[in-house]
Amino acid sequence: MATPWGEPELGRFPEDPRDRLRAWDAADEYLLRHLADEGVDLSGAVVVVGDRWGALATALARHAPVQISDSFLAQAATRANLERNGAPGAVRLLTTRDAPPVRADVLLVRVPKSLALLEDQLHRLAPAVHPGTVVVGAGMVKEIHTSTLRLFEEVLGPTRTSLAVRKARLIFCAPDPALRPPPDPWPLTYRLPEGIGAMSGRPVVNHAGVFCADRLDIGTRFLLENLPDASRFARIADLGCGNGVVGTAAALAAPDAEVLFLDESFQAVASAEATYRANASDGASGKAEFRAGDAMAAVPPGSLDLVLNNPPFHSHQATTDAAALRMFAGARDALAPGGELWVVGNRHLGYHVRLRRLFGGCTVAASHPKFVLLRAVKRARG
Repeated sequence: MATPWGEPELGRFPEDPRDRLRAWDAADEYLLRHLADEGVDLSGAVVVVGDRWGALATALARHAPVQISDSFLAQAATRANLERNGAPGAVRLLTTRDAPPVRADVLLVRVPKSLALLEDQLHRLAPAVHPGTVVVGAGMVKEIHTSTLRLFEEVLGPTRTSLAVRKARLIFCAPDPALRPPPDPWPLTYRLPEGIGAMSGRPVVNHAGVFCADRLDIGTRFLLENLPDASRFARIADLGCGNGVVGTAAALAAPDAEVLFLDESFQAVASAEATYRANASDGASGKAEFRAGDAMAAVPPGSLDLVLNNPPFHSHQATTDAAALRMFAGARDALAPGGELWVVGNRHLGYHVRLRRLFGGCTVAASHPKFVLLRAVKRARG
């Protein structure tokens, strides 16, 4: 990537030579060019929020920025890119669940796909901003809407946008110390509907940015309605757990089971733990673990009996099945012989083809006009 501070070599995480998607885009380039062209003073506290793959943090490494990310994969990519470019440890890495910096002299925001996550992060960072703070947001044109600008205005101060360059746009915000923003509405708690098994009518807790944070998505509902008999399994994983409703349902149905909640989103893992804690006193007495990570990469081989999975099929704005395939392969390795993977997905995604290739076969456990629930069993020599 060509920047005013050199041309760092960048990669995504996990690295895949077949992946043709870059680790940066025109919005990253536009933002960095603006900082140089305007002579923005970077000698103070620089905070980078939502850096997709560490492109901004790596380019600005000499200024020792703080990076705040909701993504385990983005943090891993940042570490790898800093190492690749001779700047290991130059950036302080924080998650969206960590206490934010107490001061920000330059605040750079990559606009996330989730407006809720942007709202929550602006609220959390508002106390660190002062009248002299340079606030610049960046995103592709299709990512920036009137609602995006309204959030900057409501939480930080007067906001305007740049002209579009190569389908990217910048957001300029002038912090107003007299502004009294509305309270941060996150996390959000609501009760699930009836008729969905063990989680019927129970509370669910959602931190900002979690998929379908204000309602139960129909894919997850379909899985809950057709959940396998969890009491048959001693070690269960909710892979890509989101707010944890699936894993919590399994824990309630199998009170003595060990349940592992996994997601690459720190917000999701926090939501899953809060949802589990809100319901565990009603019967889930087994051991629960909550872990942010790269799918099953850190799970010991043969350590699970059941994996429940509603995989994503987007990476930021790109539609891709790479995450799902990594989840399927990781589940196969983590399952003990005879262990089962249950996957819910849109019919058109064709997950059955991938599962048959990985497991040697799969069956349809339940079907729906839009969704299909697939069951794959690990063979003794899987």
